[in-house]
Parts: sequence; C-alpha cells; structure tokens
Amino acid sequence: MMTLFDEEQILKAYTKDIRESTAKEVTEKTARETAERMIKMGKFSLEDISLCVPAISLEELKEIKVEFIQ
Repeated sequence: MMTLFDEEQILKAYTKDIRESTAKEVTEKTARETAERMIKMGKFSLEDISLCVPAISLEELKEIKVEFIQ
C-alpha cells in the first residue's frame, strides 16, 4: 500500500514538473517571438523592447538583433 502511494505521489510531482517546464518554455518562446517582431519592425529601440518584453534581457535582445543583421 505504501509503495502504491509513493508511486502516485512521484507521478503527480513528475506531471506537475512537466507542466511547469512546458509552460515556461512556451512563455519564453512567445517572448522571443514578440521581441523578434519588434526588432524586425525597426520602430523600437532595444531598451524599449526590453521594457515591453521583460522576460528577455537587453543582452539577449542584442544577440537576437545580431542574428537578424546576418
């Protein structure tokens, strides 16, 4: 009985971790896509973009911009 309970708890914790990491990945992907669109538009400075998309650092935005220049 204890083994079954322990396995259930482990499975629940594992499922929760998977959901949380997937949600985080989706959020990061969405933030990057938004920043990329803003950079492509060319109407915003990197500082403005970092204020609008706080999930991405200014350094990361500089790297993204370099990718588009190449």
